[in-house]
Amino acid sequence: MSVENILLKPKQASREEAEEAVRTLLSYYGENPQREGLIDTPRRFVDAYEEFLSGYADDPVSILSRTFEEVEGYKDIVVMRGIRFESHCEHHIQPMIGIAHVAYLPGARVVGISKLARVVDAFARRLQSQETLTNQIAGAIEAALAPRGVAVLLEAEHQCISTRGIHKTGVDCITQAMTGAFETDPAMEARFYRLIGK
Repeated sequence: MSVENILLKPKQASREEAEEAVRTLLSYYGENPQREGLIDTPRRFVDAYEEFLSGYADDPVSILSRTFEEVEGYKDIVVMRGIRFESHCEHHIQPMIGIAHVAYLPGARVVGISKLARVVDAFARRLQSQETLTNQIAGAIEAALAPRGVAVLLEAEHQCISTRGIHKTGVDCITQAMTGAFETDPAMEARFYRLIGK
């Protein structure tokens, strides 16, 4: 899926419609949405999910657009490891919480390292599958920086399996995306793993 397709937004429901949908769900599960403890829950729920899903308002390629060329010819790996992220599974809308390790081999440009963490957040703060999230991060870096290679490795615990269904806790899902030299050169791939402590 291209970055452009990811950024297309459907017609948005109103705030009032969103809050009414929460009241409907509360009623469906046997609650009285008008009782004292729940009267403000629809507002709080919508506020919380506006924060959880705030990545839809971000343009990840734009985040990476401010780059630098004056780096004294630096051409080696740039790595940010241990970027904590919080996302929500698109199948059950349950949290998946983990860490991302992101690396690239600069071409002509480098980007401020905080921008790598921001790109992780921009995609993570959407309804996601971990596989898609991994590829989106790698794809945005590839598209914006034209590097000689990108490596992304995500490790996350999914509450859709730890708090429901099979109830397995302490289980991480690991996904990775490699492009360029990280994909074609085993020594470069091995260096990435060493640098992130794997």
